[in-house]
Amino acid sequence: MTIEHSETNNKGQFSAIEEDKLAGIMTYSRVNEHKIIIDHTEVNPGFEGKGVGKKLVMSAVAYARDNRQEILPLCPFAKSVFEKIESIRDVLYKPNI
Repeated sequence: MTIEHSETNNKGQFSAIEEDKLAGIMTYSRVNEHKIIIDHTEVNPGFEGKGVGKKLVMSAVAYARDNRQEILPLCPFAKSVFEKIESIRDVLYKPNI
């Protein structure tokens, strides 16, 4: 499985491709140069239970680390991954209170 990333203006997407088929997508909105909001994760029929959604979130985490970004996961699935995996919380958005 390969993960492809694309971004146009302030919208981006990570796409999971397996054997030339779209296995799933995760979309985000860019708030500014340092923060993205994950707003949707979707796994296509036939690819459930294969870890596609988690791979998409982990690709976003790697992207955030490489580009000094923070992630605000509004998507319930992405939020659950951040709750379960403590080691990725270094890129989790922390509001300045």
